[in-house]
Amino acid sequence: MNWAETTEQLAFREEVRGFVRRHFPTDYPPDPLAEHSLEPEDVWGYDWPADRTSADPVRRAAARRWATALAERGWIAPHWPVEYGGAGLSAMSELILREELMRAGVPTVNGIGALLLGPTLIEHGTEQQRAAHLPGIARGETTWAQGFSEPGAGSDLAGLSTTAVRDATGSAFLVNGQKVWTSSAQHADWLFVLVRTDRAAPRHKGLSFLLVDARSQGITIRPIRDMRGAEPFAEIYFDDVRVPATNLVGAENRGWYVAMSALAFERAGIGATVKFERAVHDLIGYLRSPRGAGFRRADTAVPRHELAQRYIELRVQHNLARLAACREDAGGVPEYEASISQLRGAELHQRLARTATSLFGPYAQLWQREGAPMAAEFTHMRFDAIAATLLGGTTEIQRRVIATRGLGLPKS
Repeated sequence: MNWAETTEQLAFREEVRGFVRRHFPTDYPPDPLAEHSLEPEDVWGYDWPADRTSADPVRRAAARRWATALAERGWIAPHWPVEYGGAGLSAMSELILREELMRAGVPTVNGIGALLLGPTLIEHGTEQQRAAHLPGIARGETTWAQGFSEPGAGSDLAGLSTTAVRDATGSAFLVNGQKVWTSSAQHADWLFVLVRTDRAAPRHKGLSFLLVDARSQGITIRPIRDMRGAEPFAEIYFDDVRVPATNLVGAENRGWYVAMSALAFERAGIGATVKFERAVHDLIGYLRSPRGAGFRRADTAVPRHELAQRYIELRVQHNLARLAACREDAGGVPEYEASISQLRGAELHQRLARTATSLFGPYAQLWQREGAPMAAEFTHMRFDAIAATLLGGTTEIQRRVIATRGLGLPKS
């Protein structure tokens, strides 16, 4: 396959770079002490869902101006059709856009809504649902969180127990249960959740996909603090939450298939790869600097070999993302290819954090940022990477998808 970019693609890359230089607010600096997560919006000191509601009025206003600038180009949801507020870009052009935004170190906007829910509504939703929700996402005015994981289900999404029962009129569902590890739920305006609507049906066939207003009566959202002290996710409690039946996406009890579409879109991103590439470049530059040399372990031969191997793996990961984009442009839908990318990316995240910290020897144990090499960036990254093989589907789930859908092997 020829990976050389066309004249049009190179010109678009330059267009994005010029746009960032002209429109990114100068009063929207990164937070140097912010913990980083794996979320699409989280770019080295930015957390756009939190920034848009920040207590700091300057930061809040800058985050919203940046969203408005992107929205005017349709670049919050660049792959959506123009009639829904997108830019109608090809998958490859979208990849170039997101790549350049990440390389510039500026945040993308509304990742969960634009990357996951929007394409899902376009494929499975009603025209009323599209009209009600897509414009707000495309303008950066409403944010979403994904309510799939549950305490008792682990990595087995079909084992969830949150229920939704129709009320006496049949015009609404009453939802009860709990979700957990929901990224940025405490900042979300809306939730899309998978619920059990038929307890007697086989596990995968009794589920439904609902859109839930996060401000509904009966919802309690509590941030969860991780081992770094950050709060990238939350738990959600549903206590007789009333959800209009018109918020059902797809057919009742067929929500599993809707959810699988959303997860496939989630696993097809490029953002993490660009972040890791930048991290490697920053690491090499630091180690070559006089200050970095003071923290570098003496025996560097083996770590250098490992770092070179990580860089090769990153280039492979990058090309996997391009392969997925090419197939999407050819009319395909990300499926097992996205699981390959998710699996390799998650394991690479952990290997990269381990390699980078090993380069600093005992200095990698410094947790406080002040005085530590690279402000303890990779020490914190190593803690963050622990969850990498759980988020967006565990490695076991990804391997199962690759085996059954990619290789055609029988289910165990």
